[in-house]
Amino acid sequence: MKAKSIEFFSPQDNSQPAKKSVAKAPKLTGYISAAGKLVFPHKTVEQLGLDPQVTRFKIGTQEGKRKLKSLYLIPGSASESDAFELVEGAKSYSIPLGVILQKKGVDYANTKYNFTIQPFDYEGDVTGYELEFEQPGAKTEYTGKPRGRKPKVSSDE
Repeated sequence: MKAKSIEFFSPQDNSQPAKKSVAKAPKLTGYISAAGKLVFPHKTVEQLGLDPQVTRFKIGTQEGKRKLKSLYLIPGSASESDAFELVEGAKSYSIPLGVILQKKGVDYANTKYNFTIQPFDYEGDVTGYELEFEQPGAKTEYTGKPRGRKPKVSSDE
């Protein structure tokens, strides 16, 4: 009789491999308020690792574009005269940009703009942030329960 080649199993072969849990980076978001401010929730500022009291931003957009689709924030020092500072609010930090946004054709008073924040390398050694605007949607109207007296129904018979 011929010797058969036999493949033997171990107890480890009988267990399923552990699934690698890929920690998905949280989506960093913000929005433009009705007053024309870039609003960053506290959670977003913490995840970016920014110190709001010290950090100032140079803000710009891509040259030659007519429609504003994204803004670029480059961290700068407090000594720079053309840098914007973060203003602390109750649950967020904001940067007032009302006049600039109006000049660029952003109708923040009538339209809700949300943005996602993507870090990028600026000139090799500085980490900048791209605020990419999502497609604007109409502001939602209040659809709750109507208040007050019900209108009288007139019967014209």
